[in-house]
Amino acid sequence: MLEVVFEPDFPHWRDQARRLLANDAAPDSILWSESQGSQASLFSEPAEQPAPSARSPRVPKAFLDLAELAACHRDPDRWPLLYRVLYRLTHGEPKLLAIDSDPDILRLKQMHHAVGRDMHKMRAFVRFRKVTDAEGDRYIAWHRPDHHIVEANAPFFVRRFGAMRFAILTPDKSAFWDLTHLTFGPGVAKNEAPQDDALEQLWLDYYASIFNPARVKISAMKAEMPVRHWSTMPETALIPSLVAQADSRVTQMAKQQPDSAARFIPASHSLHVLAEAARACQGCDLYKHATQTVFGEGPAQARVILVGEQPGDSEDLAGKPFIGPAGRLLDQALEEAGVDRKQVYVTNAVKHFKFVERGK
Repeated sequence: MLEVVFEPDFPHWRDQARRLLANDAAPDSILWSESQGSQASLFSEPAEQPAPSARSPRVPKAFLDLAELAACHRDPDRWPLLYRVLYRLTHGEPKLLAIDSDPDILRLKQMHHAVGRDMHKMRAFVRFRKVTDAEGDRYIAWHRPDHHIVEANAPFFVRRFGAMRFAILTPDKSAFWDLTHLTFGPGVAKNEAPQDDALEQLWLDYYASIFNPARVKISAMKAEMPVRHWSTMPETALIPSLVAQADSRVTQMAKQQPDSAARFIPASHSLHVLAEAARACQGCDLYKHATQTVFGEGPAQARVILVGEQPGDSEDLAGKPFIGPAGRLLDQALEEAGVDRKQVYVTNAVKHFKFVERGK
């Protein structure tokens, strides 16, 4: 068995995989060993790496996209899995990636999904604290990801926070941005990161103000915001009290809701009855600005319904839809299309014209 010792990241694995694949090394003949703290197996043969042959198999881009993210997974079996799938793709199974029921493909896609979800969580849950030193302000965050995603995710934070010096610390690896260069260093313990800053109370006030008690579902909240991340998110300290106040806040919000048109809707939904009800509707303030209600017009059994946004000034004065400039353009379009407007029902989503008088 050939032992392959390499740095545990995608670029180094890819280089080794290319050499092995070019020399037709079978997956079950390779022992993948991460160089950091790894020890040779009792049965391995750490011989010289074979030189690549002239043959260069073509690999689907879809595999590279899957593999690059799956390589960030924490499962140590990801390396032999990646090479096994690569070997199969280039040895008679070019459509392998489309077979979701295949155990290797299923596991590879599960890894890809898990890493992608972890990257999303990191982007959502990282909380920076401001620290001021001789060089100015720095922003430091500590986060505990499930997988090795710091290097893959750091460019996102550079794009989002490129105007500030920051450091994202994790147990495995840390990322540093100095306004010019993105670098990486070893991981650090949580107690080495700042625990609060002057802006934290402002953030807590903002979070409390946007917390919607009507949408509180504890199980869903914990699924989307796992409890293991709460210790680095200052706003989570507010959640118990905000949840406890949810019922009373929902009641208060209901009392403050504006009136609606619900009580003006008649039992009968015939067009004639609805038109009469619309003329008397005061479910919102739009009726105060209009000359009159502009209801729909056309046969009740029309096969075509045209719905505009709201009536204009011509419609407001006449009480009929689509008779102004837009209506004349519509008539022309219908005529050119060979459609009789009298067979079309025309109306607007809003039945009143809102306007403000200016000048003459």
